[in-house]
Order: sequence, then structure tokens, then C-alpha cells
Amino acid sequence: MDLSIAAILAQDGITSGAIYALLALGLVLVFSVTRVILIPQGEFVSYGALTLATLESQKFPATCWLLVALGAASFVVEAVAVLRGHRGHASRHRALMGATLRDLLFPLAVFGLAHLLAPRADLPFWAQLALTVAIVVPMGPFIYRLAFERVAQASTLVLLIVAVAVHLALVGLGLLMFGAEGSRTASLTDANLSVGGMSVSGQSLWVVATALALIVALYLFFGRTLTGKALRATSINRLGAQLVGIGTTRAGRIAFTLAAALGVLSGILVSPLTTIYYDGGFLIGLKGFVGAIIGGLVSYPVAAAGALLVGLLESYASFWASAYKEVIVFALIVPVLLWRSLSTPQIEESDE
Repeated sequence: MDLSIAAILAQDGITSGAIYALLALGLVLVFSVTRVILIPQGEFVSYGALTLATLESQKFPATCWLLVALGAASFVVEAVAVLRGHRGHASRHRALMGATLRDLLFPLAVFGLAHLLAPRADLPFWAQLALTVAIVVPMGPFIYRLAFERVAQASTLVLLIVAVAVHLALVGLGLLMFGAEGSRTASLTDANLSVGGMSVSGQSLWVVATALALIVALYLFFGRTLTGKALRATSINRLGAQLVGIGTTRAGRIAFTLAAALGVLSGILVSPLTTIYYDGGFLIGLKGFVGAIIGGLVSYPVAAAGALLVGLLESYASFWASAYKEVIVFALIVPVLLWRSLSTPQIEESDE
């Protein structure tokens, strides 16, 4: 391997690592706030990429039907909870109106907008991106409402089993909506830059710049906004956050929304670089999970650095031993878990 090949592999590794970093941050966020290991994170990647590919082919995305179905189911669950709760008439009315707007009218508005705009050949790329985000991201809080909210106080093992069930359901729905064939979206840019005699892809620069911008935005969100501080408080001490009036249920919905947004944006960024299949996001999400594990599912900076390490390791392993690159990447988790098991004191879950 000469220096030019090493530089090309480093470029690919940094690009992949930036995407894995976004997924790792989403996983850390959800786990710290809700104790849910978000195995379905990869499905948001696939759904985002394939929905955008469907819009680019001027077809109506089937994910709109799923959005409406999830919204309707969430409305039914919310309405039953409101009617069974001990609330005054005015409070019930406000809650039902809010659920109607959020769970019924918004999905139907997105459905109608997609039905109107999807067949248009002159639909700008930014409009396709915005429509993709509007279709897939709201699925995050809907999934939390339907699958996790009622068992939020259960053990981590129960939450993990529910997460696996949600993952399998979304994979099956992905096959039904998108079929077995993969898709690749148009590149964000075809430009190439020459740096020190090495050609740098404009798409790679877009990926890295977008990832850095999102990481900075998350840092400002958690450090400067009241909602972000509430999420941090919930992640540090869930019971204490409840005692001071922070709504942990709302915190869980926001965490799932942010994680879904990171997954969708990761799918949009990676889809011009590789073909995405209905179940392809799972493997991408697993590599983000390795980065999150390096950060102990609690440290955002270490998780991002670990994800970058995963991207570089994958890139160089594909050159030296391409047939074993996945094995090498996932083997990284073994020494990390061994070190953490030896260095971290054991705490019973009931004492957490």
C-alpha cells in the first residue's frame, strides 16, 4: 500500500465514519433517555433512502400509507388513554384536539402533499428531501407511542425484546413497500476537488460537512435550549426529572424524533454512495452501534470518535482482507466490552 492508496482509504473511512457517528449519537440519545437500544435505527436509514429514491423516480412512496396507519393507531391509543384518565372536560378536549392534529391531520396532510407532488418531473431536489423527512421522521415518535411508551418502566431486557420485534416488523414492511431490489439516489454533487494531488469527492465533503453541522446543532440543542436540558436531565436521573416536573414521556418522544431524523439524514447521505436495500440499513445501524458501545452508550464524544474509528477500520480492512471486513469491524466490540466489564462496577438494575 502506497501513500496515495492510504489517503483514498482514509477518505472513504472518514466519510463512512461520519455517517456511523450520526447513528451512534442517535443510539446514545435514545438509550440515555429511554433505556431502549434502538435496533430499528437502521430501518430509518433504509426508509429515508428508499423513500427519496421513490420520489426521484416520480412515484408515490408507500411509506405514506405506513405513516397514516401509524398515526391512526397512535390516535386510537392516545384517545383511549385520555378518555380513561382522570381529567377535566376542558383538559380532555385539549388533549384530543392535540392528538387529532398531530396523529391524524398531519399524516393526512403529508399524504396528500406527496400524492400531489410525487408524479411531478420538475420537483426540485430540496423539495424531495423535505418531503422525505416529513414522511419518515414522524414515524419515530409514533413507534415510541405504540411500542415503548406503555412499557417504559420495564426492564432493559424487555425493552430490548420489544425493539427486536419492532425491527423485524419494520423489515417485513420494508420488503412489502419497496420490494427486494435495491435503489441508489442521485449524488448531491458531482464536483471533485484536488488536494495535494489527491482527488476528493464532493459527495464525501457533503457527508462530512453535514455530519459536523448536525453534531454542532445537537451540541447547541443540548446546551442552549430548555428542551435539550430537559433531555439531559432525564438521561442523568429519570426519577429526579419526573420529581421536578419534566415530562419523561414527552422526552422519550423527542428522543425518538431526533433519532429518526438522524437515521433519515444518514440514509439520504449514504444512498448516493452505495445501493440501499429494504434491510440494508440494519448493517449500517450495527456499525453505528459499535461506535455507541465504544462510548458506553452514554458518552456522545466518545461514541462519535468510536464511530469514526469503525469507518476507518472498515475502509482499511476492505483493502487488506475484504472478505473479512465485517468480521474485523464487529470483532472490535469484544475487547471494548471486556474492558468495560472489568473496569465498571456491577450495578443491579433495580438499584439504577
